[in-house]
Amino acid sequence: MELNKNGYRVGGNEEWFGDVPTEPAALDGFSASARKRIEPWLSAVFQSEHFNLLLGSGFTAAVADLAKAPATGMDATALGTDFDANMDAYAAACALQMGRGKANVEDQFRAALSLLEGLQIEGRADDHKKLKTALGARMKAFLESLLATEAGIAWAKHDAWATAVSRLQSFLLSFASRSASRERLHVFTTNYDRLVEHGCDLAGLRVIDRFVGALEPVFRSSRVEVDLHYNPPGIRGEPRFMEGVIRLTKLHGSLDWILEPRTRSIARRGIPFGAGPAHPLVPTDPLDTVMIYPNAAKDVETTAYPYAELFRDMAAALCRPNSAVVLYGYGFGDDHVNRVLLDMLTIPSTHVVVLAYESDARLTMFLDKAGRKAQISLLVGPHFADLATVVENYLPKPAIDHITGRVAELLKNRPDRPRDEEGDKPPPAADVSDLP
Repeated sequence: MELNKNGYRVGGNEEWFGDVPTEPAALDGFSASARKRIEPWLSAVFQSEHFNLLLGSGFTAAVADLAKAPATGMDATALGTDFDANMDAYAAACALQMGRGKANVEDQFRAALSLLEGLQIEGRADDHKKLKTALGARMKAFLESLLATEAGIAWAKHDAWATAVSRLQSFLLSFASRSASRERLHVFTTNYDRLVEHGCDLAGLRVIDRFVGALEPVFRSSRVEVDLHYNPPGIRGEPRFMEGVIRLTKLHGSLDWILEPRTRSIARRGIPFGAGPAHPLVPTDPLDTVMIYPNAAKDVETTAYPYAELFRDMAAALCRPNSAVVLYGYGFGDDHVNRVLLDMLTIPSTHVVVLAYESDARLTMFLDKAGRKAQISLLVGPHFADLATVVENYLPKPAIDHITGRVAELLKNRPDRPRDEEGDKPPPAADVSDLP
């Protein structure tokens, strides 16, 4: 399937373009024309019975760009060991199998971690120590780059910061502002950073995940159906759901998750957003953090604790009737995530919306595998996937706006009244003074 540089496919409407206008007036006209087709369709999708959002690294890159902050690089770099050539070859093969093309840092880490286990089994203590030291140094640099991206956003110059956080909050609120009578938005992300949590804090959204505790929350398998309710004053009967609540699942772990050695539990450390690498809670040995590096050849990472629980949450949320998911910044580079999406599309009443910055080979491969054109909406290209443009032009107004909805309902149900030529006043009453 060939896609152009910019374009969209929503419902029965589909248009593809090379470049979009750059002159402001022409660009406004172009966006207004596209909005007439895109916004109503997305509004309908956002009201699906089960609604989900999947965010990839492109989401963090988009917010970082608005804040003029450095985005975390995903390129692989040499570890400086005798095993580099073999690990690079293995990582390249895994990347090719997954459709990524060039191997990235996640492929490199997975190859190194697999070799590290092999050396330990073989009893090669010296080689194991050398590789562990080199891998730890590279992982620490990667962890620090994640923290640098967070710090770049948190401490950006005022104008850039205001623009970035405004778009971040508006983006999240467009998805999360569902009536409390509907099921909660469920956000899934493959990112290790805490940008989603930071945006929710700024927007006043409450996050429900599997962590329980006040001082050092711990991952629990039993906290799946927890929700937030309240009792209005003077109201008897069932409590009401609180508004502005989302569920969050970080599929690949997080830079502030750590394996507590004494309790053997997964804990979340209170590392402030924007903290520097010298913060006392930042892990000194990144191998102790709970982050996952996807591998196409083996799915062992998706069956180990806590990832089995996280991926079960994703499959359970997506693979059911009347479910919809919006993908933003996800590059289709994780085979185990792609399989869940493909399984979801086997249910006729489900729908997938893809916002992608470019129509690369991985997107095309996914669309060819899915083969369900009617169940997939597309917004593709630098214009239609630009975060600021999407927020300003194409995302629907938060559905929780009861006043606007009530006004629309009243106008719909009110009988038509005669109007004068100006259309803003009823005709004057008949003059009855001369009647007999």
